[in-house]
Order: sequence, then C-alpha cells, then structure tokens
Amino acid sequence: MTSQNTAAGRPRGRSADKRKAILGGALTVFARDGYARASIDAIAAEAGASTRTIYNHFGDKAELFQATIRESATLAADAQLAIIDRHLRKITDLEADLLDFGREFTAPMTGTHAAHFALVRQIHADAGHIPQAAVDVWQETGPLRVRRALAAYLRQWAEQGLLHIADPDQAAIHLMLLISAADPSRPGFDAPTQEDADARIAAGVHVFLNGYRR
Repeated sequence: MTSQNTAAGRPRGRSADKRKAILGGALTVFARDGYARASIDAIAAEAGASTRTIYNHFGDKAELFQATIRESATLAADAQLAIIDRHLRKITDLEADLLDFGREFTAPMTGTHAAHFALVRQIHADAGHIPQAAVDVWQETGPLRVRRALAAYLRQWAEQGLLHIADPDQAAIHLMLLISAADPSRPGFDAPTQEDADARIAAGVHVFLNGYRR
C-alpha cells in the first residue's frame, strides 16, 4: 500500500492528530516488543486506531517503523543538541564546561525520550530483522546529527588554538565514549551512583584533554 499522505505532504487537522497517535502507539510497542515481534494489531490497540487507519497512513510495518524511529530520533537529538549548545557555545573554562556538559549529556532521559532509547536497545538486539533503510534513517536523524554538532565545536576550539585536533569527527567519538558513565564490564547491573558517574565523567574529560590539549 502507499501512504495517503505521502504525495500531499504532512497531514493536517484530525489526520495529523491520528498520525501522531499512531506514531506514539508504535513507539510504545516497538520499544517494548522490538521490530520483529511487534504487530500492527498491538500498535492499533495502543494508538486507539483501527489497523485500516494505520495502513491508510503508513503502507506497512516497515514504513511505520521507519517513520517512528525518524520522529523519535529527531526529538531525542534535538534535546541532545540543546545540551551541547547550552554548555559549549561559550567556553570560559574548557575542563569545567566539559564536565558540566558531560554530566547533563549522559544523564538518563525521561518521558518519550526514554522510550526512544528503549527502542534503540531493541534495534541493537534485533538488528538482523530491521530494514536497513530504517537503521540509516535513525543514524542520520539521531546519532550522526549529534556527533556532527559536537565535532563542529571541537573544530572551532582547534581553530582557536585550545585543542590540537586533526579529525574533529573522530575526536567527538572519543569524547562521547570517554564521558560515558556506563561500565561495559558490568552489563545488566544497576546504574552507577551519581558519585561514581561524576567520577567517571571527570576521568574521561581528563583523559580527553590530555590527549587533545595543545
């Protein structure tokens, strides 16, 4: 089937409200059940819509999943970009500003953002069954968009002589990995205490600056 809204652009009015409800229901179900196990019937029940209405808006489950991950990744990335801009737009103390950025950037997101990251975990767990087009959309609208924004600030600092960076994109990856409060040696365990998380972020920022400071 072909979505009735594809050719005409974004739906309006009641159609837009129904589309929003379907995407909300789809996010809940896909985040809970994963792509392969999620059913259109379950999404219809969660969204308060008929399966026919879903197919009228989205041609099939693959199209619905792609639209869901695009929307949720965009919103999550918008929130992360706001954090990046808030802490890194104007640097007064590079180490202190990176510490503040790291604490907020790695803090767990709540609400619909929490559902998005649950969906991301499902993508990793169910990667072999998810259409590559949906994975590409998620990467472009979410993680890559955020990484490029962070790399732009690192490039700017390098141009100002604050850091020595040959590859800002690679440096952005290093920074995000180093400030992660997760301990990969303890999968499935409780989240670290705030004290432990702060200590890991501080250590990560210290290592980053030691590697890239002039």
